[in-house]
Amino acid sequence: MRMVDLIQKTRDGIELTDEEIHFIIDGYVKEDIPDYQMSAWMMAICFQGLSKKETATLTKEMMHSGDVIDLSAIQGIKVDKHSTGGVGDKTSLVLGPIVAACGVPVAKMSGRGLGHTGGTLDKLESIPGLHIMIDEDDFVKQVNDCHLAIIGQSAHLDPADKKMYALRDVTATVSCIPLIASSIMSKKLAAGSDAILLDVKYGDGAFMKTIEDAKILARTMIEIGDSLGKDTRATISNMSQPLGNAIGNSLEVREAIDTLNGHGPHDLLELCLQAGSHMLIQAKKTDSLITARKMLEDTIHSKSALRALCAMVKAQGGDDEYIRHPEMFEKAKEVIAVRSIKEGYVKELEAMALGLVSMKLGGGRQTTEDEIDHSVGLILNKKIGDYVKKDEVLVYVHTNTGLSSALKDEILNAYHLTDEFVAKPELIDEILS
Repeated sequence: MRMVDLIQKTRDGIELTDEEIHFIIDGYVKEDIPDYQMSAWMMAICFQGLSKKETATLTKEMMHSGDVIDLSAIQGIKVDKHSTGGVGDKTSLVLGPIVAACGVPVAKMSGRGLGHTGGTLDKLESIPGLHIMIDEDDFVKQVNDCHLAIIGQSAHLDPADKKMYALRDVTATVSCIPLIASSIMSKKLAAGSDAILLDVKYGDGAFMKTIEDAKILARTMIEIGDSLGKDTRATISNMSQPLGNAIGNSLEVREAIDTLNGHGPHDLLELCLQAGSHMLIQAKKTDSLITARKMLEDTIHSKSALRALCAMVKAQGGDDEYIRHPEMFEKAKEVIAVRSIKEGYVKELEAMALGLVSMKLGGGRQTTEDEIDHSVGLILNKKIGDYVKKDEVLVYVHTNTGLSSALKDEILNAYHLTDEFVAKPELIDEILS
């Protein structure tokens, strides 16, 4: 078997066999297949696509390229959640605790952020002392004890994806649905959960720009999960503006805590309640969405979800007093108000532009080596559908380095106002299963 022949088959739209896909992934991980040939094959996929069978086989081979976590020692049906990412997306910090507080084990492996999207691990590390790398035995024990753990991915989990993603990033092969789907699902499947809920976002602040592409990606991932015996569902959610009001690591943790205390932003709470309701059904806690939602709301009213987050933080070495008293989080040196120079309804809000401002303040990474400043970021005072008066505050900027005129202009230019009434957008368009 020769790699050049397999590149040619994919280029010509001829379906590869399971054995041929195994040859490619196994050879690439073992470094028998060089980067230039793998790049050529992935570019062929970008042009020709893959069949459903090929995509499922590719995912399975990537999944088995390294460790596959065995969570059978965790009692109950393990449900994992994955978001395709977006500006202000702190969903896991709310969704994990409310689902765990209903007795569903949430054993989650998360990633770091790069660019305008923040990573869940970076947000958690704004809590002093919290460890995101723990061994598998402690991971299993923690989930059995408090039903919740959010940790970093093992270095030995899905090495094929690590190598392929690094290559895709520099060869213009990132925006390819079979490669995106296999990348996400191979990691989720290797992480060992019984069921998976995907939050596939679209819009300015998301990776998928249109709802049509988001649905294609979601259906592709659902087909992969179902083909490998995992109950997989997906929410299609609108990321035309940041989720919630906070952008930045400790600011987003504090907003998640506010939500668990019952006074967070409506859009964040609604997304978590809808997604969590489906997770409870996947975990067979109920077969009714109405009952599931009531169960989740009760965890907020009773503070049991907040206690679940405290228990997770403490188990991972963090100071849970920060969860009970979020005013303890390190604060930026300055909070600068950016005021509107116009009047009208907010028609559009460029989420990516605001995410990039937060990154430039130090809240995100341009390279994997960049250090994160956990205290900086933005708090939005106005979002789509809000009426803004001239000189009214649009955004509060939390900064340790001041605010340059260029960054201020980037914030102002992210807001598009109109004289005509604008309705607030629906957050979730559809749930697919």
